[in-house]
Amino acid sequence: MKIENSTINDLEEIFRLYKEATGFQKIRFPENQWPEFDRELIVKELEENRQFKIVIDNRIACIWAVTFSDAEIWEEKNSDPAIYIHRIATNQQFRGQNFVKMIVGWAKEFANQHHKKFIRLDTCGNNLKLISHYQKAGFNFLGIKKLKDSKGLPAHYENADVCYFEIELE
Repeated sequence: MKIENSTINDLEEIFRLYKEATGFQKIRFPENQWPEFDRELIVKELEENRQFKIVIDNRIACIWAVTFSDAEIWEEKNSDPAIYIHRIATNQQFRGQNFVKMIVGWAKEFANQHHKKFIRLDTCGNNLKLISHYQKAGFNFLGIKKLKDSKGLPAHYENADVCYFEIELE
């Protein structure tokens, strides 16, 4: 198993995994699923080396993206030195291997390299199983609230309850 940057050659697989994850969300949490993501957004993340993957036996097992700013979601807390993890999607053939815990280990190193003090992520909806899963991976659950303004965010944030998670680094 290795963690590395995704490349433009992974683009079709990234979108396949997003589609697969959305299908899984429809079954497990029908109230809220990912929309189809803008191709330009993903290409930009790839160009900026902010899209990552876990590779097992030369196959992509899991993907996620990172950003250094998330003002629309984190509002006033956005000024804190943090990395923000987005769109974790696991290949269904590799489910159950607790990749979030692996991503947390990687994120701690990544955040330290970039002089950040927090690792953050969010999810939409009051999904108790997912909240528990993130807590078991080391995140503190900060609570749920509606965004003041979801303009400019993907459609699944519109009028959604947003769950906030954070790890504070030493």
